[in-house]
Amino acid sequence: MRTCGRNDWPPRLVTVPGLHGSEDAHWQSWLERQFARSLRVEQSDWDAPSLEEWAKTIDDQLANERGRFILAAHSYGCLAAAHALARSGRTADVAGILFVAPASPGKFASCGRFDARRLNVPSILIGSENDPWMQADEARELARRFGSAFVNLGEAGHINTVAGFGPWPRAKFFVDTLIHCAAARAFGHANEERVSELN
Repeated sequence: MRTCGRNDWPPRLVTVPGLHGSEDAHWQSWLERQFARSLRVEQSDWDAPSLEEWAKTIDDQLANERGRFILAAHSYGCLAAAHALARSGRTADVAGILFVAPASPGKFASCGRFDARRLNVPSILIGSENDPWMQADEARELARRFGSAFVNLGEAGHINTVAGFGPWPRAKFFVDTLIHCAAARAFGHANEERVSELN
């Protein structure tokens, strides 16, 4: 693990939208306004998902920035973010990942083969009982394979603007939790088990 300096802290928020991007009313856009120096991954074509291309865009953007990062991904962006981390091994730069309403890999099989692997950074995966893009049981299994804490929001749809998730204070809480866990790993203080308490 890379030694973390105080000038690297706190990590910068990087949002990773899914298919079609995230409009201004989306919780990701709201979340960006809650953190100074936040960034958004911008894909060249939001309507043409490609696992390799989207993952490379994420990796390239992180490589061009200094410091450490907390990723907050939604829908297909979750798959792209996990794939980017697996293909590059950029665990020294990524301090944590929030996965919200990941899309089912099976629904995007034509966009590239996705292999869920255990991540070596703290992560939280948020699922929903009635998400049309991934059933709760599949989301729980994906969290297990990632090594993520799993949070079931109940009947929350796809956890997007249509489902009523514009301003979403719990998203900030989840990001703050990841920052605290990353601080424990980087500086050797606080409670490293805080993420596991969300299960």
